Amino acid sequence: MYTVAVSIVSTVLVTFLGSRVGTYRKEAGVPLPTMYVEEAEAKKDKKKMIFNCKQRVHQNTLEGFTSYMVTLMLAGARYPVAAPVLGLIWCAGRLAYSFGYTSGDPAKRVYGAWGHIGDLGLLGLNIKMAFDLINA
Repeated sequence: MYTVAVSIVSTVLVTFLGSRVGTYRKEAGVPLPTMYVEEAEAKKDKKKMIFNCKQRVHQNTLEGFTSYMVTLMLAGARYPVAAPVLGLIWCAGRLAYSFGYTSGDPAKRVYGAWGHIGDLGLLGLNIKMAFDLINA
């Protein structure tokens, strides 16, 4: 039950990060379908640089989202408390990463690095499950 709730929270988080890109696109003057502003242009216009950062945060989150969700759901079947706790750590870390990265100083993305405790913990639970199944 908790794992399903955290999967919903995670999906809302990814949607929120995407909406930040869409909302800021207009403010930065970046027309669709432009995915990223050229580096030279972003260096001249801070809003465009921040747009690129918001876009990168969303893309980076999507890059690992599928594996995160699979490990969350699988681990949740066997570890119904540990898995959702680790999922919430991942979500909170993604938020800290997002706000740090989009602050105007992309180096501040490291503020969310602790969120990897969540996805690495979920991976560890999945490895333990696989080991237990192989040795059963």
